[in-house]
Order: sequence, then C-alpha cells, then structure tokens
Amino acid sequence: MSGTDKPIEGFHAKRQARAQPGREHGPGDLDRQTLALIDAIARQIKVSIEAGELPEIRFPVRSLGNVSYDESKGYFELGAGRKTRTLSVNTAKSFAQTLRLMATSHEMVEHDDFATKREAYYISKNWGACRFDAQTESDAIMDDIEALASIHGLTREQLRFYPESHGGSVAGRLTVIDRNPATGDEIEIDCTGLGSGAYAIPRSVEQLDFRTDARFVLAIETGGMFQRLNNHRFWDTSNCILVEMGGVPTRATRRFIRRLSDQHELPVYCFVDCDPYGFTNIYRTLKVGSGNAAHINRFFCVPQARFLGVTPQDIVDFGLEDATHPLSKTDIKRARDALKNDPFIIAHPDWIAAIEQLLDLEVRAEQQALAKWGLNYVIEAYLPAKLAKPDGFLP
Repeated sequence: MSGTDKPIEGFHAKRQARAQPGREHGPGDLDRQTLALIDAIARQIKVSIEAGELPEIRFPVRSLGNVSYDESKGYFELGAGRKTRTLSVNTAKSFAQTLRLMATSHEMVEHDDFATKREAYYISKNWGACRFDAQTESDAIMDDIEALASIHGLTREQLRFYPESHGGSVAGRLTVIDRNPATGDEIEIDCTGLGSGAYAIPRSVEQLDFRTDARFVLAIETGGMFQRLNNHRFWDTSNCILVEMGGVPTRATRRFIRRLSDQHELPVYCFVDCDPYGFTNIYRTLKVGSGNAAHINRFFCVPQARFLGVTPQDIVDFGLEDATHPLSKTDIKRARDALKNDPFIIAHPDWIAAIEQLLDLEVRAEQQALAKWGLNYVIEAYLPAKLAKPDGFLP
C-alpha cells in the first residue's frame, strides 16, 4: 500500500464497529438488491478475467435518441440502446473508476452510510492513478452506474450517492413521518405547525410516510409565491399541501411529490411562470422527466400532474397584457424546438395550441404579474377561479 493509500490507523475498524442507524435487523430489500447487483457485476468481471477474456460492462445509452414517450405510461422511458465499456489500454482508467465507485457504493450500503456527489469526487483522491481529475468525470460515471442499476429498479439514492441540494419546502395539511437516524424511532412533523417557516424536503425521501386529509398538492415554481401562500395560510382555506419547487424541481422534490401523491391518491396542480422555460423545463421535468435522465423518470416523475397556470390564455382572461415581458430570442427558440422535437408537447394538442398562442402573443408572464391587481389577488381571485375548473388545466 502506498503512502497515499494508507488509511488513518484504526479508522476502518472503528467505522465498522459503530452502531448502524436503523440496521438492528439487517439491510432492507432494496439494500439487498443493491448489494446483489454489485456482487453479480463483480463476479461477471472475475469470470471473464479467469477465462482470459477482456471484461466488460454494458450500460444503457443516456440520450434523447434512446428515449420514447408513451402517453399511457406518462413519462419519458429509456430505450433498448446499450453501450459497452470494455477493459482496454484506452479505457483502463474509466473502467477502474467505475469499479471503485461500485465498491464504494457496496461499502456504504453495508455500513448504512452515504456520500454526496461532491464527496464521491473527493473520495477518489485516495485512488492513486485512477483518481478523478474533475467532478464532471465522477458525475458521468455515477450516472452510468445509476442507469445500469435502474434496469433493476434501483436509483442513485439506493446506491447511497446523494445530491448536494435538498428538496424544496412544504407547508399545509400534511404530517410527515420520518425516523430518528440514531434510534429508528418515528418522528412526526406537522406541516401546519411551523409558523412562518416550512418543512424542508431531505435529500432522500424513501424512509418517509405521510398522513393527510388534503384535497390536492399545489407545486409552486417560485419561493416568493410559496411564501405568500404559506404566510396567508392558503393551504388551510383550500385544504391543500403547498410544495415550493424553486425552479426546476430537484430529484428529492419530485420523488417526495410522487410518493405523497401515490400514497394518498392526490391530484397535483402546478403553478408556474408562463414562458417556454416554465413549460418545457420546470413543468415537463416534474411530469414526465427529461431525456438525459430517462433511466430514472419512472421513479421521479409525477404523471398525474396537471398545469394550473399561468397559461397564455390567463394573460388574456385576467387582463395581464400590460404586466408581461417580450419573448426573448431564447424563449422563441425554446418554444419552436418544443413544437418540433419535444415528444411530450407533440403528443398533446392542448400544449401545441398553448405554445402557439404564446408565440402569437409574443410575450411571457410571471406568477407575480397577478400582483397588478393587488398583492393578494392571487389568493382571493386567481387561484379560486382556476381551482373551480380543474378540468380546464393543461395536461
């Protein structure tokens, strides 16, 4: 072992001896599946080497060209395309990095630990010649491993690699049931009793359960609008749950909404800016996922989501014409690309008509444009009017 590889004396022994939170009865089913998958890949490589053959690993191709959209399933789905990583002179480093990341995942599952994506990059600094030179390298290989795991019903969170960012904020008619990581005891968080604050969605939500009497979930793009609705207890008068997405929703936010909606059969309504980015990046990512992440869409997307607004027709119906902004060249390009290339938009005539209307209007509107009629117009008039006609929401 080289000097750079030598661990701090006693570190691994102490780490393996510590109590494992929530592990008094051994790993769960998903943990066992994760360990079994990594073990199977390792055995396959060992067999190839012993047979004098070059070992290889096959990964799903992660690109829009290997994606399909089935409206009945409701999300972008990974196709059959595969790529093969074979051990060779040119691939020796990336092949070794792939195996080291898998080994790290195996160890973390065994010891009920985790690493953020950034920590995973720094872990490699102890790997000698196969260390990562930049986090983009570790992220790319991590995504390949997750794509492979997804075929077996596993996500990156099951591999114990967590994103740096946590989820959005939650307020309203919901009790979140979490567990004390040290004892495994249940902890109940009442999202109606947090004052002017809100519950922050953790990086991993698989351990959570929910209790609610809400009628729907309202997913909100901006933090400012979420804060207004929360401060005025809109969730109480409308009997709902508010979730702040904060732009394009994180994996944790999407998974939280999906699990909450599935468990309690709650409709999900999205309140987003009226612009091509809000339509095709924020809303579409929540509802059907993205092409680059097709291997995980079935876990993280929310097919039952509907688009409440702001719609192009809302600009007309609510008199917002003089509270808008001209579409930029980027907006126009994004809208036209969606009409031509986006499988989700193409599959829904209502969305085609909405985007064409936006292009005809030549403007975009933010959620905050409703403040033209008063700071609380959104609470007193706009949302009640929209929620009275959910059948008119965009798909």
